[in-house]
This record gives sequence, C-alpha cells and structure tokens, in this order.
Amino acid sequence: MKVVVGAAAAVIGIIVLGILGVVAVVMADDDAAAAGTSGDGSLRGVPEEYRTWILKADDACKEPEMTPALLAAQLEQESGFQQRAASSVGAQGPAQFMPGTWATWGRDDDHSGEASPWDIGDAVMGQGRMMCSLLGQAKSSGYPGDVRALALAGYNAGWQRVQQFRGVPPKSFAGGQTYNYVRTILAAMPRFEGPGLLQVAGSGDGPDALRRAAARIGTPYAWGGGGPGGPSLGYCDGTNGYLGGKCAASSTVGFDCSSLVQYSYWPHVQLPRTAAAQYGATSDHPVSRTDLQPGDLLFWSHGGSSGSIYHVAIYAGDGTVLQAPRTGRDVELAPLTSAMPQSDYYGATRP
Repeated sequence: MKVVVGAAAAVIGIIVLGILGVVAVVMADDDAAAAGTSGDGSLRGVPEEYRTWILKADDACKEPEMTPALLAAQLEQESGFQQRAASSVGAQGPAQFMPGTWATWGRDDDHSGEASPWDIGDAVMGQGRMMCSLLGQAKSSGYPGDVRALALAGYNAGWQRVQQFRGVPPKSFAGGQTYNYVRTILAAMPRFEGPGLLQVAGSGDGPDALRRAAARIGTPYAWGGGGPGGPSLGYCDGTNGYLGGKCAASSTVGFDCSSLVQYSYWPHVQLPRTAAAQYGATSDHPVSRTDLQPGDLLFWSHGGSSGSIYHVAIYAGDGTVLQAPRTGRDVELAPLTSAMPQSDYYGATRP
C-alpha cells in the first residue's frame, strides 16, 4: 500500500533550499497539500493547472506502481498538456479519451455539473482511475515485463491487445504505435520526478508568475516554441534552434526564454513575445540589482544596448533566476551570476 505523507502548509516567502546545479520545483499549492502525496509523489515540470489533479489521481490509487510522474509523462505523450487536444480518430481532451471509454471512467470530479473529457480535472482523474485498474490487471495477469508498461499498452491499444500478445504488443503491431508509446512514456518519467525545493508563497503579479514558471522546471528549451497557452514545437531560423548541426527546435515541444516569461505572466500581465519587446514594455519600471524581488525580469544584451537584448529570465530570490537557457537544456533554476555572461547583464524591470 502506498504511504501517504501530508504536505506542509503554505510557507511565507521564497526559500531556495538547493545548492548550485540542483534543479528545483515549486512546492504543492494549498489544494495539493490538502490532497496529500504518496511517498514517491514528487512532481515537477507540469503546468500548474494540472499539478493538483495529478497528485489527487495518484493519491486515489493504492497501486504502488502508480506515481505522479507516470501520469504526467502519459499526459505529455497523449496531448502535450493541451486541454483542447483532439485526434483524427475521435479521442478527446488532455487524456485523449474515446467516447466509449470515457463513458466507463469519466466522472464530474471538478463538480462543474458535467463529466467532460475536455475538463482538466475530470480528464486527469478519469485517466488515473483507468490506469489504476490497468495496473491491477497487469499485476494479476502473470504476463512478463514491467507492469507499468503493460498498463500503458492497455490504455493505448486496449487490454485485449495485451492479452492477445501476452505482453506489450510488438513493433510489428499497428506500425509500432503502442510499442513506441510505452517506451516514450517510461523514458520521459524521470523528467517529471524530483522533490520540491523552490517554495513560492504570497500573491501579486511577481510571485504568481514565478509560481507558474516554477511548475515548468524541466520543460525542454525550444527556440520559437511556447506562448500564453503553454509549450509548443519550436523552429529553426538559420542560426538558432540547432543542436549538433541539426534542427532540434522543430521536434521539441517547449519554451524559449521569452515565451516562458510571457506564459508565466499571462493573462494578468500580457507581455509581448520577444525579450527585447518585453524590456520595452516594462522599462518604465526599472529595478536596481540590489532591490530585486521575486518575479522581476532580468535582461542580457550583446553590446550593451536595448536593441541587442537576447535573453530574459525571472528573478527567483536569493540570488537565483528561473530561465529557459538555450537549445539542449531545460527550464531551470540558476545563479544570477552565471545564468548568462555577467558582462552582458543589461538590467531589470518589474512588470
């Protein structure tokens, strides 16, 4: 049986408990704290609006193989955390339920008056119920292999296919769709695992933006990707977005530095898309380096002019910044002094 550990009450202020190089994530908010988390219930790199529901779905399942990271990696594979995702075969919502399957697992968990696969809460709780049941079936089946892999295969292809092959369907089945689905999710799980080391409390535009950005730690960097709605595929422009001589951005769902900032402040403060434009929109509220507060924006420039600003980050307190650094890296917490070349530091503003 899973051990449930009560979450701490809200902490006043912002305390960075990690050492340099340790990736940190936002602690569970009040709703998540009320729900509790499992003994291995650490979670990072998910949108704030999904976090509470993932923890609740995990807590509701007593199968020890169920973890928040498993649900998060599955949601990323199913929809990229896009609430209005729809497939060509009729799958709906963040967890991509077919109507017939939704009729079995769907409930009005968010108490909106309707059980809907398009609602984040309803979808994630339905996903959790179905995966919990499949984990139980996998354990009692006696089939060889990781029970998580068997459950994921049942979610993707139907349990009857797992029974047909007495395991995860092979590459030859359905063009390898289920085989690759399982492998991708299991490989992605570590990106969503990790203890909460960045605690954000308080309200206001700055703390709220920092809290939302911290929930995205671990999300890949994608040049040109991301926006107010969350991460998306990036693109290469002839100079940016490449890794090892290949265009990495066009196959990466993520944020770049300015889209992370835009996403974090949206919709209460609707900042423009690029770092230079964000400086222009907030430069009438400059902040000295000695007066920085959580949520302030920091800018770096080539050549010391506002027209050459190339990077923006969010001040996270205690001399650290939260940023999407560059291609090949993930959204991270980093020391202000080494986030970018110190000689390029241009200034800070308060949106």
